[in-house]
Amino acid sequence: MSNTTVVLGSGKIGRTVAHMLGTSGDYQLRVGDADMSAAEKLCRELPAAEPFEVDFSDAKALDRVMNGAHSVISCAPFHCNPLIAERARAGKLHYLDLTEDVEVTSRVTELARGAESAFIPQCGLAPGFITIVAMSLIRQMTDVTHLKMRVGALPRYPNNRLNYNLTWSTEGLINEYCNPCEVILDGKLITVQPLENLETLTIDGVEYEAFNTSGGLGTLATTLRGEIANVNYKSLRYPGHNYLIKFLLEDLKMRDNPRMLGEIFDTCLPATFRDQIVIFVSAIGQFRGRLTEHAYAHTVYHQEIDGQNWSGIQVTTAAGVCAILDLLLAGKLPQSGFVRQEDVDYDEFIANRFGRYYAS
Repeated sequence: MSNTTVVLGSGKIGRTVAHMLGTSGDYQLRVGDADMSAAEKLCRELPAAEPFEVDFSDAKALDRVMNGAHSVISCAPFHCNPLIAERARAGKLHYLDLTEDVEVTSRVTELARGAESAFIPQCGLAPGFITIVAMSLIRQMTDVTHLKMRVGALPRYPNNRLNYNLTWSTEGLINEYCNPCEVILDGKLITVQPLENLETLTIDGVEYEAFNTSGGLGTLATTLRGEIANVNYKSLRYPGHNYLIKFLLEDLKMRDNPRMLGEIFDTCLPATFRDQIVIFVSAIGQFRGRLTEHAYAHTVYHQEIDGQNWSGIQVTTAAGVCAILDLLLAGKLPQSGFVRQEDVDYDEFIANRFGRYYAS
């Protein structure tokens, strides 16, 4: 099998993934996008990359770009991933994606059964890196009763009433604000409503609010069921955001019209590359015979890489999936079937040349 990796999507995250892999010296790339000019522009920046025009809903187009390749990373919209995963299985490619969507991950899980290659969804930030951190914390303890995971992709300089700028996919943002959220509560795996269970917390002297959002728990919901009584994931925002989002979704009925909500966000909320990714994980259990809380808190900022400014969400998301691909090729992850983020060792991830972006 060749060492060629296919990157599907040349948007914010796809561009960063291609840059990290393409400038590492170890990967030949094919970059596929519905917009051929975008794929060509990206490939001109890289030493060993070939552009392809690909309709992500066209099985034959996907087969052409994947033919003879070693692996495929989907940075396409999450609803495109089931077909991409299906064609990866047919072509015996390793498959990686960044999805948070629960239904999409369930479909990928089904496709992974009996596959000759590895299927690794949810390789981004949350789920993804936060899952790796959570498993690292609880493995140090016994009788863990509570596991909390909190992540926020936030502007460094908010100046509107939502205290928010677009830092990643608008479609993905609406998806996590509108879909049911999995939690483990008192030992039972249940779903709860998004935007609820509002709390406040302070990290490094900054006050945030946190509330239920969909998808961030990933496969931990099923992995830890029966082992930990209470497990939940929430998104971090600056205070006041939740109130206004609920006004939009509930009072103005935007939950029933996500397309219009997306147009409003894209038209009225400016994007920013000057952001910060706030990560917080807390586990409570027994450590050396005493009830103890182990916590992880870290903030990753936008930064300059190879003379270009990259947003924090670009760096963290791309670093996550690139590190997983590196570990897979190094034989440090299962080579076939469904691979969970829980299977990734934290120390090996952080020591990786891409994973180090989380440590810096």
